[in-house]
Amino acid sequence: MRYLLLIIFVCMKIFAVDAVLKIEKDVDERANIAVVDASDSLDRHSRKIFDIFMADFRLSAHFKVSRDYLEDSFSRSLAPDLRKYDYVLKYLYSENKSGAELKVRLFRGGNSSMVFESRYHIALASKYPFLVHKAVSEINDALGYKSVSWLNRYVVLSRYIGKKRSEIVLADCTFHYKKAIIKGGLSIFPKWGDSRQTTLYYTDYNGELPILYRLDLRTGKRVKLLDSQGMLVCSDVSDDGKRVLLTMAPDGQPDIYEYDMLSRNLKRITFFSGIDVNGKYADDGKSVVFVSNRMGYPNIYIKSLDGNDVRQLVFFGKNNNSCDTYGNRIVFSSKEDMKNYNLFIINSDGSAPRPITAGGVNQFPRFSPNGDIVQYIKRDRGGNAIGYIGLTTGQSLLFPMGVERIQSIDW
Repeated sequence: MRYLLLIIFVCMKIFAVDAVLKIEKDVDERANIAVVDASDSLDRHSRKIFDIFMADFRLSAHFKVSRDYLEDSFSRSLAPDLRKYDYVLKYLYSENKSGAELKVRLFRGGNSSMVFESRYHIALASKYPFLVHKAVSEINDALGYKSVSWLNRYVVLSRYIGKKRSEIVLADCTFHYKKAIIKGGLSIFPKWGDSRQTTLYYTDYNGELPILYRLDLRTGKRVKLLDSQGMLVCSDVSDDGKRVLLTMAPDGQPDIYEYDMLSRNLKRITFFSGIDVNGKYADDGKSVVFVSNRMGYPNIYIKSLDGNDVRQLVFFGKNNNSCDTYGNRIVFSSKEDMKNYNLFIINSDGSAPRPITAGGVNQFPRFSPNGDIVQYIKRDRGGNAIGYIGLTTGQSLLFPMGVERIQSIDW
């Protein structure tokens, strides 16, 4: 339990309070776009829809978005003052007994021609943000831009709500939609189990031993996989979903293990008398990247799954305590001084390290499914937010999280 508390305190526990939405770095060659609200002004979500459109277009990194809140009819023509934009998006949002509906029309500003039109419906009105995510991802496809289908994915997080009590929550990427799916007691460390987001791993700490469960979100059925003394965390899942990496401490010291979902075999990957945690698959599943205190402080290491070689990857910073992987790329958080933790990208051979944040406390990074975006937690001047940064554009976006105490997050 003392190792569990140490890892939670040092590597996982996040206190989220009010933060301000922030955009950094514009790319001048991007097309500019205006978003126009054509909804009934009495609708309770119409202005929130505007905010989500703004965030999604910025996250896509393909547009420069006008900050002006504009209103007009949902007609098939453009007012003269809107023709100065490269693109104009009109939306009409409504709710009824059958759910929520969103209609969109995209115009080319110069000649007022309509280049895209679609209608979206969702039965559960509380999931209205996903209507916007779907529209923006399809607009990007229609215009020939690189896919941003990851906008449609759920974020899963664990948040503390009291002493030894937590909730596991599903959210959209802008956190306008949030729903607690596991309540009661202490359930933490959620991790997606497949690319379609139909299964979820998490650890239950309500009994004498921590238990790792696999939850089927389609049926609500959960299956106990194993339990262990000390700590038990699922830190990564293979691309095919057949293997998972675990942090376990059956003998008091945490190490990395691999669990085969088909054979139910458990294989120990690291053998160290100190602390090895947070294993991540790398190099097409042939290697594992992890955090260890082998040199007396948390740092990033790599080893092949079939060999005994362990190689230090990072040679700067004295507290590199969280990481994620995508292919042969690794993103990690490094403490640079008493005030700043910055995120860095490095290759799995240790080459080409480069920072992707500057200033503040930036931790707990997660790659998007296509590797283009990094999600992270930013703490600055006493405030916390969940952030996104584009690795090719450098454009970042922060979302305030109120007073929630977030324990862990996955995308």
